[in-house]
Amino acid sequence: MIHCFSYFWIMLSASPLVTKTSHPAVYPTTFVEAPALSALLGAKIIFADETKQPTGSFKFRAAYNVAAYVQQTHIIASSSGNFAQALSYACSLMGKRCTIVMPIKSAQVKVDGIKKYGGQIEFVDTDKKGRAERLAELAEQNPDAYITNAYDNPLIIEGTKSLGKDIASNNEHFDYVISPIGGGGLISGIISGIKESERTKTTVIGAEPEIANDASLSLKAGRLIANTIEPQTIADGARTISLGKHNWEIVRHNLRQIIEVPDEKIKAAVKMIYDHLQLKAEPTGALSFAAILTETKMFKNKSVCCVISGGNVDEQVFQSLIENR
Repeated sequence: MIHCFSYFWIMLSASPLVTKTSHPAVYPTTFVEAPALSALLGAKIIFADETKQPTGSFKFRAAYNVAAYVQQTHIIASSSGNFAQALSYACSLMGKRCTIVMPIKSAQVKVDGIKKYGGQIEFVDTDKKGRAERLAELAEQNPDAYITNAYDNPLIIEGTKSLGKDIASNNEHFDYVISPIGGGGLISGIISGIKESERTKTTVIGAEPEIANDASLSLKAGRLIANTIEPQTIADGARTISLGKHNWEIVRHNLRQIIEVPDEKIKAAVKMIYDHLQLKAEPTGALSFAAILTETKMFKNKSVCCVISGGNVDEQVFQSLIENR
């Protein structure tokens, strides 16, 4: 068997370098002001809402970029759900097909979305076999396919860079931009887009689940640290083993801080965003606002952009969060 990490580096080194970070199918991010929450927390809070993207998350920016610029007609990927949905839809627009390696514990709403858009799912029990291992097996079985994961790919970063540019183009000068962080595709794209736009005084901060804090540990140690198993945080989009290698290179040189957020704060953030703004944020998407709830004093009298990365959450889970008193 080809070693999975070696295989990824072979595939990614062969990736086309000509990319484009904006497409007709990708919507500009929606900015939502939050005066009541701002008054409550003593900071000017504006949400960059990516739930209005096709398939309901920022991942469509990345997936569309991959589907548009690889020559292969079959794409195989690993994802807990949002990238899988986005890639399935993007491939359908391009007349391509995709196969998704997905944990058996993935949210049903995301499973349904993949099937709706025509993606084929390969479920894996991550307690017995890692997603990367199954992905490598499929790569051997499908030598003509293009292999990617959901974040560790230059095409992913290039696609997500457009969100950073959208944020930088906002008339508000943000002191801080807070981004959820799992594998690092989102935050590395945001950092790259803001840097290209020369908003040098804007500080990007990561928000990571406390029980899935490999990125925070890595940043503090100055080397890439991985989780031994996929951490079962409520923020399912952050259930990654580690940052991607491409993402880590951007994070380690450009990110000052990652706030570790308890799951209880994530749950509270989902409810508060819905109660005050009627926005349906999935737990991973609410990480950025949960970071403010965790470190409130840090953001006093500052202008803060909180990225809501997606809104795909099982209805039963969402109802339990917003009804929680």
